[in-house]
Amino acid sequence: QVQLVESGGGLVQAGGSLRLSCAASGRTFSGYAMGWFRQAPGKEREFVAAISWSGGTTDYADSVKGRFTISRGDAKNTVYLQMNSLEPEDTAVYYCTAGRRPYYMTRLPSDYYWGQGTHVTVSS
Repeated sequence: QVQLVESGGGLVQAGGSLRLSCAASGRTFSGYAMGWFRQAPGKEREFVAAISWSGGTTDYADSVKGRFTISRGDAKNTVYLQMNSLEPEDTAVYYCTAGRRPYYMTRLPSDYYWGQGTHVTVSS
């Protein structure tokens, strides 16, 4: 059973930084994309970033491009999201995800397993 555990959320002032971490277990994650989604209060879940099985390819939502960086650990079962220049609009619950199909990277929520989420609040 796939388990994803996020950490690193919290309260930060606008312009600040946070680094989210995710530890995955329950199967091998080599060969599978991983990613981050978020859900702001009163809004639908949205794609934030994804990284390929090798770590060589990344994809970002336009709203975070240039501010957020996704990366994977050497063991491939950890994924990170470095968030810089945070804005109040980044306030949301952030979810770590792991791909369901090997060698396949998308922005569709249904293509991923999900963690429980970690809260990020950016104050103005």
